[in-house]
Amino acid sequence: FKLDVTILILILIFFNSILSVFLQIISKTPKPSLILSCRYFAVVKKKFDFALFFLHIHTHFVCFSFQLHSNSDKGDGSVRYILSGEGAGTIFIIDEVTGDIHATKSLDRERKTHYVLHAQALDRNTEEALEPKSEFIIKVQDINDNAPKFPDGPFVASVPEMSEVGTSVLQVTATDADDPTYGNSARIVYSILQGQPYFSVDPKTGIIRTALANMDREAREHYTVVIQAKDMAGQVGGLSGSTTINITLTDVNDNPPKFPQSMYNLYVPESAQVGKPVGKIKANDEDLGVNADIRYSIIISEGANMFSISADRDTREGIISLKKPLNFERKKTYTLNIEGVNTHVDPRFSYLGSFKDTATLKITVGDVDEAPVFSMDYYIMDVYENSPSGTEVGAVTARDPDSRNSHVRYFLDRKEEGINYFRVDEYSGVIYTTLPLDREDMPWHNITVMASEVDNPSLLSHVPVTVQVLDVNDNPPEIATDEEVIVCESSRPGQVIQTVTAVDKDDFANGQRFSFASPSQLPVNPNFTLKDNEDSTASIIARRRRFNHLTQELYELPIVVWDGGEPSLSGTSTLTLRVCPCQRHGRIRMCQGEAFLSSAGLSTGALIAILLCIVILLAIVVLFITLRRSKKEPLIISEEDIRENVVTYDDEGGGEEDTEAFDIIALRNPAAAEELKFRRDIRPEGRKHCGPPRIHRSPSVELDEVDVHQFIKQKLVEADMDTSVPPYDSLQTYAYEGQGSPTGSISPLDSPGTHSEQDFNYLDNWGPQFQKLAELYGDPESDVTT
Repeated sequence: FKLDVTILILILIFFNSILSVFLQIISKTPKPSLILSCRYFAVVKKKFDFALFFLHIHTHFVCFSFQLHSNSDKGDGSVRYILSGEGAGTIFIIDEVTGDIHATKSLDRERKTHYVLHAQALDRNTEEALEPKSEFIIKVQDINDNAPKFPDGPFVASVPEMSEVGTSVLQVTATDADDPTYGNSARIVYSILQGQPYFSVDPKTGIIRTALANMDREAREHYTVVIQAKDMAGQVGGLSGSTTINITLTDVNDNPPKFPQSMYNLYVPESAQVGKPVGKIKANDEDLGVNADIRYSIIISEGANMFSISADRDTREGIISLKKPLNFERKKTYTLNIEGVNTHVDPRFSYLGSFKDTATLKITVGDVDEAPVFSMDYYIMDVYENSPSGTEVGAVTARDPDSRNSHVRYFLDRKEEGINYFRVDEYSGVIYTTLPLDREDMPWHNITVMASEVDNPSLLSHVPVTVQVLDVNDNPPEIATDEEVIVCESSRPGQVIQTVTAVDKDDFANGQRFSFASPSQLPVNPNFTLKDNEDSTASIIARRRRFNHLTQELYELPIVVWDGGEPSLSGTSTLTLRVCPCQRHGRIRMCQGEAFLSSAGLSTGALIAILLCIVILLAIVVLFITLRRSKKEPLIISEEDIRENVVTYDDEGGGEEDTEAFDIIALRNPAAAEELKFRRDIRPEGRKHCGPPRIHRSPSVELDEVDVHQFIKQKLVEADMDTSVPPYDSLQTYAYEGQGSPTGSISPLDSPGTHSEQDFNYLDNWGPQFQKLAELYGDPESDVTT
């Protein structure tokens, strides 16, 4: 049953008092205790400003204030009450005399659910504790002061069109900050405020579902649904919150394609290019995306052979293209049956019918004045080279494809570069040569022939013509190489010197055939002969031995070559044969200079580097000598005998009569030489005047030629006998001209040549190292010239 709140509180207070008295009676030794009692009660059915709870007898008390009382308090004011703990002094205050506890602020359970306080009674005079501290827990009771909220709203959802009733769309969830364990403050019930009759919501779970069948996106695509969440289980007085859900119907393929009309007409000129679009046609589909994709096709074979149709993915139009050229004269109209079919069909909607439609397209071909048409796409012709001007090469043919059949004129495309070797007849299309052709110069010619109608010259057509120049035997053969042929000095009679071949500019279908021979009008060559190998090659064979490049180095050998053409042509070539001493080892024959480079294994780059180094060294030596000459050295003044030194002056002498250049007195009296020393870096004062040099003779010294001669001979003997000089010849220079010597010259150049009777033929067997000696001494009849 339901009791009144006031009666319930009075009953609880009564039992609390009885319990306190009972505890005092059964206690043998009464103990002082603190009793927390509620002084004022508030029993209302509206939101409290605050609510206090304490757990003392496991019962909740709803109070506005409390009173703290001690058994030791006689009411004389000797007891002082103090309060400590959470909120003491700020939220909760106590009267020290009476023990009344008051709440100064409104309490919010959602911020703090309980407070822990400590109370104690003290002697006001001694400040001694009359009782130990007592702990009180004050719990804040919840009331319905928070409305439900949708933290994630508003919402966006979608559902396929044509969905069945009860299809789940979205689940929404509201939250309530009140205590879900106490009463119905946090018990939420969902309801729909807007969106009916299309959608519904589950009151307990908040799941939104479709409530109407066959909702069509093409009719309406967007819906707005408002959902309410109310606490207190939806009762009157409960708090509520709402949110909005925007629901969109997504597309499904529930609409077939449809042509706006059943008959279409299209005009196409016969000059339309093959492969290019000539028209468009479109079937409408109310669906979106892939559900509206359409595949077009032509379902009549006649039209399918001439035209093709394809779908444009962006515009979903059917693009009609031309497969073959149109000809107004042959066929003037075409009728096409075009079908449009959805490419993605949903079998759930097959009951709606086939997802396709057809339409008829009538194409009218327009007559256009066309350019002439050649009988072939390209022409290949041929003509023999060296044919005279005006030779017929071939003919091209073009006609007017129109019904008027106008006359055609032919001409060549003059934009092509090069010499015009051909011309075309304006009326017949026959091509002639204008110059003799040379196959060896240009075997193929490419020209372009143009045709136009007489009535409309602006319409032109082109055709390529390729002319092949056929070969005739008009070039004589010749030897394939112009290089010199090397002949070794040690060649033997019958030895093959080299094999030669021939070349011919003409073209032989069955292969080139050449024959070789020596000129018949020339005498027989005593040194070489020619052998035809009958395989288009010939061998040069030596006819004697012992070639000598000193006797004759170069030989010439004329060769006549015949080709196998009709008529046969011949040519004479002259080969140069060079005689060289050959290397004994190896097959390659080369001259000594070339053999030296080849045996060294040096490349051209290496030889250039070596020569460059030599040039640099020579430049350094020349520079060094130049610097030495340009540098002035002071006169060497030494205590050595001046007669054994070469004294160099930087001035020009005056000839044989100039006695100032060197005074002969130094040879007779060495002691006097010190007095006559001059500095070579200072020009004497007597030479500062201009004009020819003056001749001075010393009046105090008269030289005796006999004494000087004896003096020089004495010095010569001393120099020859001196053991302190180096063991090599020393050049002694004296300022004296001798009288000649009876002894003859010892040079072998002046001695008469004599012939040795010794036989030097054995030098031929000593190898290539003594080949030169064998050449000098081996021929007894050769003369030695100097």
